[in-house]
Amino acid sequence: MADYRALILQRHRQLKWKALDWLEALLMILCGVCISMFTLAVFCDVVTRTIGAPWLWLQQVTTAFFAWGVFIGMAAATRRNDHFYLTEITKRMTGAPRSAIEITNRVIVLIVAVLIVWCGTQNALLDLGSYRMPSLIPLTVYTAIVPVAGVLIALFTIEQLVNGWKNGFEGPEDRDFLVEMAE
Repeated sequence: MADYRALILQRHRQLKWKALDWLEALLMILCGVCISMFTLAVFCDVVTRTIGAPWLWLQQVTTAFFAWGVFIGMAAATRRNDHFYLTEITKRMTGAPRSAIEITNRVIVLIVAVLIVWCGTQNALLDLGSYRMPSLIPLTVYTAIVPVAGVLIALFTIEQLVNGWKNGFEGPEDRDFLVEMAE
């Protein structure tokens, strides 16, 4: 079996706890599965429609893998510091101004994550009584990932806030960028 650590992005390592590395690896694997299955479902949908024998349930499968892929990807991107953050602005900054912007940005993301959990949970619970036709799959199958992603985004944001406060938000890659800009 391959080593899961190959899936862990080492950039901004000072903002991550090693204890959550397995979760990042799992999210990356799930992203790959969702993208692959989404692509396969779309391909099969196109083929079956082209030959005149459409499988109507494939659109439901496509929708599910798309929704799950998007929200799992949001959580993975939060851990990897690839999304939601003003990295292009802050990587040119140092010291207190950078910390202030980094903390403000993460607090805003944390607030949004809490709202995602709250509203996503309400939506998923309401969807328990609604079903997709023709398969009669509860809509919650599609929307259950929303509060889960919100919890993961909140967890990863708290991880970065705590570690950024303790270790600083600047990583070696930021210092390398500043050296390159000076040359």
